[in-house]
Amino acid sequence: MGIAGDIIMIVVAALVGGVVAHRLRLPLVLGYIVAGVLLGPYTLGAPISRTHDIELLAEIGVALLLFALGLEFSLRSLRPVWRVALIGTPLQILLTVAYGFGIGHWLGWGWSSSLWFGCLISLSSTMVILKTLMSQGRIGTLSSRVMIAMLIVQDLAVVPMLVILPKLGALHGSVSALGIAALKAAVFLALMIVVGTRLLPIVLARIAAWGSREMFLLAVTAIGLGIGYGTYLAGLSFAFGAFVAGMVLSESDYGFQALSDIVPLRDIFGLLFFVSVGMLLDPAFLAAHLETLMLVVLLVAVGKGLIFALLVRVFGYGNVVPLAAGLGLFQVGEFSFVVARVGLQSGSISEELYGMVLSTAVVTMALTPVVARLTAPLYALRRRWSRAEPLQTLNVPPEGLHGHVVIAGGGRVGQEVARVLLELERPAVIVELDHHRLERAQMASLPVIFGDAAQPVVLEAAGVAEARLLLVTIPAISVARAVVTEARRLNPDLSVVARAEGVEQMRALYDCGVYEVVQPELEASLEITRQALLHLGVPATDIQRYADAAHRELYPQPAQAHPHAPLLARLRSAARSLELTWLRAGPSSPIVGRTIRELLLRSRTGASVVGVIRGTEFLPNPDPDFRFEADDVIAALGERHHTAALEALIEADAP
Repeated sequence: MGIAGDIIMIVVAALVGGVVAHRLRLPLVLGYIVAGVLLGPYTLGAPISRTHDIELLAEIGVALLLFALGLEFSLRSLRPVWRVALIGTPLQILLTVAYGFGIGHWLGWGWSSSLWFGCLISLSSTMVILKTLMSQGRIGTLSSRVMIAMLIVQDLAVVPMLVILPKLGALHGSVSALGIAALKAAVFLALMIVVGTRLLPIVLARIAAWGSREMFLLAVTAIGLGIGYGTYLAGLSFAFGAFVAGMVLSESDYGFQALSDIVPLRDIFGLLFFVSVGMLLDPAFLAAHLETLMLVVLLVAVGKGLIFALLVRVFGYGNVVPLAAGLGLFQVGEFSFVVARVGLQSGSISEELYGMVLSTAVVTMALTPVVARLTAPLYALRRRWSRAEPLQTLNVPPEGLHGHVVIAGGGRVGQEVARVLLELERPAVIVELDHHRLERAQMASLPVIFGDAAQPVVLEAAGVAEARLLLVTIPAISVARAVVTEARRLNPDLSVVARAEGVEQMRALYDCGVYEVVQPELEASLEITRQALLHLGVPATDIQRYADAAHRELYPQPAQAHPHAPLLARLRSAARSLELTWLRAGPSSPIVGRTIRELLLRSRTGASVVGVIRGTEFLPNPDPDFRFEADDVIAALGERHHTAALEALIEADAP
């Protein structure tokens, strides 16, 4: 079957490798690379008949990877940690390149190979880090935001590497070739910004108006690959053009749709790329250079980890963040494979250096989940030996906090709750790790502590041990659970109110010992339903009865997770058995013109009248001599059959 048979073998082998990697909780990329090793010429005698054609298809995978990266790129994601991302990451890359150059020179490699080695090890793995953070429940923490922001800038650094590194050979004679390449890249980038931002969105808008998803996908793919091929013909990198095309499209109204459509195609061709990477790896080479490989892995992991940790600390992040960055970002990433393949094809690096870099990347990526899991115990050990660093606090009373409310999350909800509490002279403090929210809270004169609420040192600074209540307004369930767990460890009697995005999250938070869980989407849907029924002419009393029933049905009950849970459950059960019902007395109702004493409402129905709305006035707790008038809206409290009996009396025909 020719190349079709080769592709079928690659896809099946990648599936098997991916399944094994998934079961071992390793990145799927490693499974694809191992599949490539088994199908390569050094292992099973090259069952793939058209290796060169597969490598050509893999180039499309590289271009689509960079195209999707351009579509995903957004400066907004860097704003909260922009200093360490936009300034710290370039410094990290330069320091790692210099460190890698030193390792290469020490091992006896030439200056060009050493420089390539430094550039290749300077990149970390976005795929591995995201998977590790998600599996360990650390997405949303300050350390995860710092790491992801630095990874985004690292991924962007691949583009200038692809432009500059292949031209380094020209430095033996002059720098003219490198200067011409940089000039071409600048001209192309300027043209794409000036022309592409105006032309490409118009083209996509016309095609999207046809309503054909197939044509839209074809247009997006043609734009990404076509522009990439144009840059290749101009003497620049194929992947560079694809990245710039994606970055231009990301600013249009169709960026998200383009990304969602291109992702499956990117993953398939990306699979071919990673398998082709593994096909170039010789197991015999690994066996012959095992000692050197282990030494290189050790030097890269330790040195790169220290560079990350020190830089993050220099940029003002303390506590657990430098440790998490050092133990999480030490690996060599998947985009190093992209750059290494370009170097191998251009003759800039040898197959020996390629095999060393590839092997180092595979080993460090496999070690990442294990090493990153050491962050918490090592941080706890460090805290025993050193005094905790002071945290940044704003508007916090100098006498400290006692009997206050701690609000984890300083977004719109958290700041509004804090404002109301302070207006009512109830002490409260916000814990927030977003700099922009921190500044807004400072402008509003709200007490705020800068830090990650999931970290014990931050909760201690917020005085959780002496707090009366903890409000968790953070929507991410992994972060909310971490905050609740740590807060209840510090204060087992603390009452906690949290928000959730769904019923499953509500149950998970109840299992953690949360007293009350609020679901904003459910509350919004109930309010919209109320308004719809009101406009449809449904009586207000029936609308309120529906809303109360929906609350009882849709909100799950808390689990027996803490010592007071049984009592809380009984209190909730008693509260549910009492129903507050709103009833309207029509002009012909038998209660109009009569008093509560005359009607003997309590003895006849079992329900108690706890309030009456008359016109625009609310009359609470009416006395026995209160006389009802037509159109009074009555608030009655009692069990369901009691309020039903009162309703029957009010709505009966007048004698």
